[in-house]
Amino acid sequence: MQFTPEKYSIPDEPMKPFIDPDEILNYLSKATSTKEKVQEIIAKSLSKKRLNLEEVATLINTNEPELIEEIKNGARNLKKNIYGNRIVLFAPLYIGNKCSNNCTYCGFRSSNFAATRMTLDDKQIFEEIESLEDSGQKRLILVYGEHEQYSPEFIANSVRVAYSVKKGNGEIRRVNINAAPLEIEGFKIIKEAGIGTFQIFQETYFQEAYKTYHIRGRKADFNYRLTSLDRAQEAGIDDVGIGALFGLYDWRFDVMALVRHTNHLEACYNVGPHTISFPRIKDASMLNLGSKYFVNDDDFTKLIAILRLAVPYTGMILTAREPAHLRNEILQYGVSQIDGGTKIELGSYTKTDEKNQDLHKGQFRINDDRSLNEIIDELIEQKMLPSFCTSCYRMGRTGEHFMEFSIPGFIKRFCTPNAILTLAEYLCDYAPQQTADKGWALIEKELHALDDEKIKQTIRERLELIKHGKRDIYF
Repeated sequence: MQFTPEKYSIPDEPMKPFIDPDEILNYLSKATSTKEKVQEIIAKSLSKKRLNLEEVATLINTNEPELIEEIKNGARNLKKNIYGNRIVLFAPLYIGNKCSNNCTYCGFRSSNFAATRMTLDDKQIFEEIESLEDSGQKRLILVYGEHEQYSPEFIANSVRVAYSVKKGNGEIRRVNINAAPLEIEGFKIIKEAGIGTFQIFQETYFQEAYKTYHIRGRKADFNYRLTSLDRAQEAGIDDVGIGALFGLYDWRFDVMALVRHTNHLEACYNVGPHTISFPRIKDASMLNLGSKYFVNDDDFTKLIAILRLAVPYTGMILTAREPAHLRNEILQYGVSQIDGGTKIELGSYTKTDEKNQDLHKGQFRINDDRSLNEIIDELIEQKMLPSFCTSCYRMGRTGEHFMEFSIPGFIKRFCTPNAILTLAEYLCDYAPQQTADKGWALIEKELHALDDEKIKQTIRERLELIKHGKRDIYF
């Protein structure tokens, strides 16, 4: 898949900064929104073509309620056309909260002396993952503070430990990473451990605002962080995740910058981000920020729908920072991945009866504390298809190869069958009877909707194998 690079005031070159704030602000100040233009842009996105910055700015500047609803409906239709109704599930596992940075919005910051610092050792990681496997998890993202202890070798070791844990039919099939930016050699070390996606968020792309939040530590270097995923690509990690922490600066700017970051990766590496994340500022230990840039629910749902239309092929992650009712709504507008059964205090998954959060032990407050099964049960009720699929990663459909499948929409041929198979595993191994009954009914409905009789028959044969104890079958 070849992308057509767009022309910007700062040319796209590997390993070099690419954000021009004046350029982005100029797009935002000049873009005008009419019904005809908005509908034309939505139609372009529905043809699976990525939007340019001018078009994104037009959607951002759309304020008419009827047109905003058209944007949301467009995002809903695009998600259905590309991803079907499946929702991929994962869990975050915090490995260590030591941090040398002093980010004013984060509970891990070095000046937060109320924080309880902790780093899981191999035994504790093993036990935490056993607990996660007991609930049915198959996909993890390991999270680390930025500290010299969390070296590439340390991270690679924790990845290998995660993959080694097998309990009953439980196993972790994909380990993603959220950690500090590294040099190319460091990324290579972690790649060799078999990771999936490496995720680094810029937090805010507006450099002057960035400086006010990042007081000291390596993270204070805006450009070093901005080019971090270039280094990951240079190291051979072709699945990368970008994101912004909404609430630090004007959401309109950061939405534009996320698209600009996408353009940069496409221009330099012929592959866009595997995922985009959009967490909002939430409570954290000793959090003391003003509310000037906090994003309300209406703007939040709008920006997610715009991002879905802007980058049709990219997975979008919505975290448990958001309450359940809002997550259920936003799932419709293009989100393809959510976490479930989330606990962010270190060592908390082994404490199965504990739901109260200690902000001195976590990075922020989560607002959806449903168990994994509660979330799966509700997804099934909404006719959404829960998925633990890891087939693309394991079949080599990553990076540019993933783009070849996903941009034309062909990924749906793999996603629905694999989602059905991984849901069947969950229903056999972990689901209460009530959830299992609803889940099998949904699977039958999904099979009936398939129009390829050969694939349908193959899925049925593999479902029988799963019912008789076979595991890890995928397309």
